[in-house]
Amino acid sequence: MAIRPEPALEALEFFAGGGLAGLGLSGFRTTFANDVDPMKAAAWRANHTGVLSQGDVWALEARDLPGRPTLAWASSPCQDVSLAGARAGLGGQRSGAFWGFWRLMQALDAEGRAPPIVVVENVVGLLTSGDGRDFVAICEAMAQAGYRVGALEMDAALWLPQSRPRLFIVAMRGLAGPEAAAPLAPFHSPRIVGAFERLSQGGRAAWAWWSLPAPSRRNTDLIDLLEDDEVVSWFDHDHTQALIALAAPLHQARLEAARASGERRIAAAYRRVRTENGAKVQRLELRLDGLAGCLRTPAGGSSRQYVIVCDGGRLRARRLTGREAARLMGLPDGYRLPKSETAALKLMGDAVAVPVVRHLSEGLLLPAALGRLAAA
Repeated sequence: MAIRPEPALEALEFFAGGGLAGLGLSGFRTTFANDVDPMKAAAWRANHTGVLSQGDVWALEARDLPGRPTLAWASSPCQDVSLAGARAGLGGQRSGAFWGFWRLMQALDAEGRAPPIVVVENVVGLLTSGDGRDFVAICEAMAQAGYRVGALEMDAALWLPQSRPRLFIVAMRGLAGPEAAAPLAPFHSPRIVGAFERLSQGGRAAWAWWSLPAPSRRNTDLIDLLEDDEVVSWFDHDHTQALIALAAPLHQARLEAARASGERRIAAAYRRVRTENGAKVQRLELRLDGLAGCLRTPAGGSSRQYVIVCDGGRLRARRLTGREAARLMGLPDGYRLPKSETAALKLMGDAVAVPVVRHLSEGLLLPAALGRLAAA
């Protein structure tokens, strides 16, 4: 059963994961999706209608792609360009899959079926990976194909209680999206401006400062999306104390102040390795600002986010659940998650937040597409 009714404009979704981009694309219907991961492909099929091809994007040909799509979306793998990764860039084994996607767009173009809108979503590390050459290569490949290209940095924290900045490269050809004469806050960050300045003269000539309205003020905090205390598994006292002992003194003091207040306060936390006095140490990094940290894939124990609850002078700790992670990505509880908690957390950690895509779609992508159709 589909999550929502199917609208008219056709979209292709590559590196689709659980299909969260498609759920946010207001006014578009995903007619074809692709992902190489069997677990993600199963999650997509459990929550969507349409065709999903499981396999490497390099194995696809233009004949595998249906119709005359209006939009192609690519959330290409981010591990090789992430600020938290090894920064291999687009030459890396995973993030290099972007070129497999772009090969398909070129093949559609040769058949007269290229989508007038192409969106590439990735981590903001793409702006600086390869000393900035990766971002330049993507933008200029699109510009050479006749697209007008621009980029926006959008943080899910504007819509959801999760700090999750992401980069959206938006390319349009044969239609006009709303543009500004110069960079506009909050989506044209200094990093975007710096990346623009590294473009060639031809790349700059094809550049667009896409105009997207700022959203209404977020009205939820992390506490609003958590499960009831009675239905989750808590660490025992010793486990909790050992976890908190990993926090730096300043973070421990903040947590103690929250506990001593007697009020219900929520902290989100990750374990990370930091270098202190020349030595690597594991630290628990806390935030008490109502936001979760950026969801990550649980490749190891340190990638599992923790929830620490201070209430009535008592302090308890546990891991964030897969369902809570799904809520932090803007999904309804009716979305079918994998049965494994690890798989559910991986699915969400690799995904794009639904309200962010919806805002981009309703404020930029759909008005441009409908404007073209109205003029036709």
